[in-house]
Amino acid sequence: MSKHLIHIDSASDSSLQNQIRQQLVEGIVHGTFLPGTKMLSSRKLADQLGVSRNTVVLVYQALLDEGYLVSRQRSGIYVNELIAQGKVANRHLHTHKHQSQDNAHRFKGALQSTNETSSPLNWHSYPYPFLDGKFDASLYPVAQWRDANRKANAPKEIAQWSKLQGLEDDPMLLDEIRSKILPRRGIVADRDEILITVGSQQALHLITQLFVDDSVKVAVEEPGFPEIRDLLTRQGAQLVYQDVDSQGVVVSDALNDCDMLYTTPSHQTPTSVTMSMERRRELLNKAQEHDLLIIEDDFEFESNFLGQPHPALRSLDTQNRVLYVSCLSKVMASGVQIAFVVADSGVIHELKKLRKVTTRTPPLNNQRAVAHFLAMGYFDAYMMHLHKVFFERWLTLREALNIYLPNCINTGPIQGGTAYWVTGPKNLDGERLLKEAADIGILLEPVKRYYARSDYPENCFRMGVTSIANDRIRDGVSKLADLIHTLSDDEETLSNAKGQLLDDARLEQVLSGVRLECQMVYGVPCLIELWPDGTMRGSTGGLDKETDVGVWWIANGRYYRRWQLWGYGEEKSYYVVSDGQQIKWFDTNYAFVRYLNIVDYLS
Repeated sequence: MSKHLIHIDSASDSSLQNQIRQQLVEGIVHGTFLPGTKMLSSRKLADQLGVSRNTVVLVYQALLDEGYLVSRQRSGIYVNELIAQGKVANRHLHTHKHQSQDNAHRFKGALQSTNETSSPLNWHSYPYPFLDGKFDASLYPVAQWRDANRKANAPKEIAQWSKLQGLEDDPMLLDEIRSKILPRRGIVADRDEILITVGSQQALHLITQLFVDDSVKVAVEEPGFPEIRDLLTRQGAQLVYQDVDSQGVVVSDALNDCDMLYTTPSHQTPTSVTMSMERRRELLNKAQEHDLLIIEDDFEFESNFLGQPHPALRSLDTQNRVLYVSCLSKVMASGVQIAFVVADSGVIHELKKLRKVTTRTPPLNNQRAVAHFLAMGYFDAYMMHLHKVFFERWLTLREALNIYLPNCINTGPIQGGTAYWVTGPKNLDGERLLKEAADIGILLEPVKRYYARSDYPENCFRMGVTSIANDRIRDGVSKLADLIHTLSDDEETLSNAKGQLLDDARLEQVLSGVRLECQMVYGVPCLIELWPDGTMRGSTGGLDKETDVGVWWIANGRYYRRWQLWGYGEEKSYYVVSDGQQIKWFDTNYAFVRYLNIVDYLS
């Protein structure tokens, strides 16, 4: 046996014992070590690999116990000849190859858009991945999840959950969801009103199977979640596209003839808008008046950063019209895949029957592990940590956009979530921006896939915070700003600006003792007071009202300012153009920065 057949990777997370075992098993299964081959002694193999003899002895003993190897008295250790029984000879594997066959004409259930991806597979190799739903692996609660799994797979626990049969979900998990998760959303439910699913997508699939056929008219948000459109179209539904505004999905007479509505009220997909309480009540009233069933997808209920989260539609519903779908945090979803539906017990019973003929009950060991994860308080601690991390990144991205792209973009007034819906300059070619941004290491999410209609805004894109470290955000936005300025060639510059460029004397005359107003990129007003003594005060509107102080001065034909907190506390200078009551700032590269309006003068 050549020493080159086994390679020890010193940088691998896998132990030496596991590496040796895995490579020996692969060699035996694939025929590198033929049946009946004598293996090196444990001492010789250990010497060749540079490991302790005890490591090799333990590997050999495990393979003997599992039947890969056999021991012959006073002869040595051999590859078990029984390994070859039942295997097709290797020579046959390469002599017969299936001819290529185009079966597309036979497809009866092909989908339109769910094969689209919003990022390259190697997204993690990009320095600035502003993507939503792609996660920093360091956020995963590895130790806590291992502990929960260990408890779930203890002999006593296995004896309990392995006895569950048929349609049953783990009662411990149902009770933990009832007591730990649903109360946060104002929802009260019994065990028979909860169904566990393999992720939110299975929950939506089961619901559409139960309630939708070609006689059913379903309203969906526009823009909205593309996969729900695919599920509904697959069932033959008649789709009605409902616009979204700053308060959530629009409630209009178009809903009067609909049978169902799918909505994402906590943080609308993809705009991140939170449905207002007024809109929630309006929607429930409409549902009562016109016998409307509502699917509430509450996948991101934990990430409200400004103010308290609104109660779920399900908690406000008194007529069992809302089917509530939610899941564990998205960071855990990719590995754990546990979600749930809350609905009337009769609906849950029918959904269980449908689930049984497809995937049956989600793995019970996984259900029990999640139950322990909740019961031991790991979920609460984990969500608090995520909330802190994502809030910090969310604010950092907002601040960077406001500093580097103040008048080029608008993110809209959102209260949380993990992504910003960004509207760029009117002439911005979004597809070109995304391509050229990727060329310099910046990944943005395109928005086309979220629209059912063809007239989507080409100057829009999304920026997420779940996949990028906080200390990378500012630099990424700075580079993005330079690119957007380059691509927006009709943008006003200092050389073509309408108005009068102010010199030192005029700057002092125009700015001293003035109150200015501008708009932040996230849709709230900001007032700036420039006092004659060189002090400066600022305040913003909105839910998270902010204040700051600083200093300002005039030199070399430019206005200088330095805030204590805002603008990273850094000194900045601008050329100023006065155009009536409007003030325009241009940076030292003569690029346009921001419009401000003179509101009044300080007394």
